[in-house]
Amino acid sequence: MGGAVKPLDPSAVGSVVRYGLAADSLVHEATGESLVYSQLYPFEGLQNYTSGIIHHVRLQGLEPETRYFYQCGDPSIPDAMSAVHAFRTMPAVGPKSYPERIAVVGDLGLTYNTTSTVEHMVRNQPDMVLLLGDVCYANLYLTNGTGTDCYSCSFANSTPIHETYQPRWDYWGRYMEPVTSSIPMMVVEGNHEIEEQIHNKTFASYSSRFAFPSEESGSFSPFYYSFDAGGIHFVMLASYVDYNRSGAQYRWLEEDLVKVDRSVTPWLIAGWHAPWYTTYQAHYREAECMRVEMEELLYAYAVDVVFTGHVHAYERSNRVFNYTLDACGPVYISVGDGGNREKMATAHADDPGHCPDPASTPDPFMGGRLCAANFTTGPAAGRFCWDQQPDYSAYRESSFGHGVLEVKNDTHALWQWHRNQDLNADVAADEVYIVREPYKCLAKSTRLLAY
Repeated sequence: MGGAVKPLDPSAVGSVVRYGLAADSLVHEATGESLVYSQLYPFEGLQNYTSGIIHHVRLQGLEPETRYFYQCGDPSIPDAMSAVHAFRTMPAVGPKSYPERIAVVGDLGLTYNTTSTVEHMVRNQPDMVLLLGDVCYANLYLTNGTGTDCYSCSFANSTPIHETYQPRWDYWGRYMEPVTSSIPMMVVEGNHEIEEQIHNKTFASYSSRFAFPSEESGSFSPFYYSFDAGGIHFVMLASYVDYNRSGAQYRWLEEDLVKVDRSVTPWLIAGWHAPWYTTYQAHYREAECMRVEMEELLYAYAVDVVFTGHVHAYERSNRVFNYTLDACGPVYISVGDGGNREKMATAHADDPGHCPDPASTPDPFMGGRLCAANFTTGPAAGRFCWDQQPDYSAYRESSFGHGVLEVKNDTHALWQWHRNQDLNADVAADEVYIVREPYKCLAKSTRLLAY
């Protein structure tokens, strides 16, 4: 950090991973590439930042469901290799094998609530973690390290640009190392990763610190991509990148969904940050433009479950399409309750006096358009909000926690949501089996596509 910072030379250190089937037998070696990034503010008094050297190494040819030991660093430099860690690969792609437990969490941050969430999550022994954006909340801090629960409330227009305190990323990385060094984690961006800087550059830290199967899935973007884990095809989408039907993300999504073979990966699960279906006042119908553009496409391909974050509370929907109960629509689950620096969402849009003004709902980083209007049909016809908990909302609660998905076979998956205040990690505050009906819903989706 400083007024004038000089980036490190990433080529000065090698990017090497040694790995094998035993801690004392790391017989394989892979090399990769390294990079640094900077967060720069051309304004007097603001501190600039340049990162440490970040290494990306891809291991290829790994066997499925196999425990590998590894260490990383530069063996040509004395004491420049890490300790030995271990991870387990995913099951082979196919309809009969699934990760035993998938932890799902959003809006994690780095707070006392974060530590409770992560401790509970680790005790549930997940095979993989989905992190649905808003990673460390570095943008709730000025460059001098002064933090606040609400940047706009505390600093308003007193700062020439929305600053961020990048060392928060370093703190978060060090805190999470015991998890991320041993459990595969797939990440998608949230609004707190935007992090504007000089030349209107955004998402520099997010894009540099995480690895994404963008090339493998044909998106060539760190913001949206897909991957398989056993019999599940995951599609990770971007709330803060162009999602219009004429845009690159939508075209890629169409091409990706066309290639999904449900006889190989029966389950189709999507994830992104800003929820389409939330009944909380916070962020109510904020992502309506994205829903209008993309919902029919996801419904057409019979997406089973959608995971989101953003709203700092927990909510699970019944199967829904276009605000109407539909047995072939996805189940929407929002887990933005990981441990954020901001406040917990408690008020519901259907509570008396808490229905937002429609004009307040657009997010400038999601296009800034007003797409949400009064409902024209159903129990809320003529109104912007329901006057009671909507029938598509199955369960909602304002508590910190995380979720665990256990896919049992090609038609049944167990979903559990665990609250931090329940000291026993085995206790689930919300628990439900999600059941696929492929013969009914896939046939229905084909008719919609034809239409």
